[in-house]
Amino acid sequence: MTEPTGRRERKKAQTRQSLADAALELFLDRGYDQVSVKDVADAADVSVTTLFKHFPGKEALVFDQDDDLEAALVAAVRNRTPGTSIPQALREHILLTQTQFAVHATDPRFADFTRMVQDTPALRDYAHRMWTRHEAALTRAIADAVGAPDDDVSCAALAHFALEARSLVLRHPEPRRAVDEAFALLEHGWAASHPGS
Repeated sequence: MTEPTGRRERKKAQTRQSLADAALELFLDRGYDQVSVKDVADAADVSVTTLFKHFPGKEALVFDQDDDLEAALVAAVRNRTPGTSIPQALREHILLTQTQFAVHATDPRFADFTRMVQDTPALRDYAHRMWTRHEAALTRAIADAVGAPDDDVSCAALAHFALEARSLVLRHPEPRRAVDEAFALLEHGWAASHPGS
């Protein structure tokens, strides 16, 4: 008798969450570089092989919500309200992620997590690559929204600069102002090449 898909998916999600939780706990307690993949697997009571079925590498254990990020970016474009331009929708999405970031910042270990990512070159680089790798999916969503081909340069440029704007915002002492200024620039440049979108 086969196990129902719903149950199987729930078990997979539980294992994935257990691995992510164990990894975060170990990384924050011992330091990222002092923890091996085997340490994480042992803490979650699974094999290393099972760990790699859920995460492609050690860095991915720190950032376990990657698929959700891409889906949210695409949804920001596809589900925008009528009359909202694509740059405006992406601006609102970035502001929303900043708000969520601020909510997480109230967690006492969040500062430790942020410091660990910023102080570990492998994690800092991975976080940037993880965010910008959504560029292709965002480009397709933008192109689809305006009826342009998938390889349209202006759609790719908007996706690229919108994603890179987040890095500027994270480093800026006034994140809200940084978002407003970056997306005002994108909005006016975008309006010239795609009026009404």
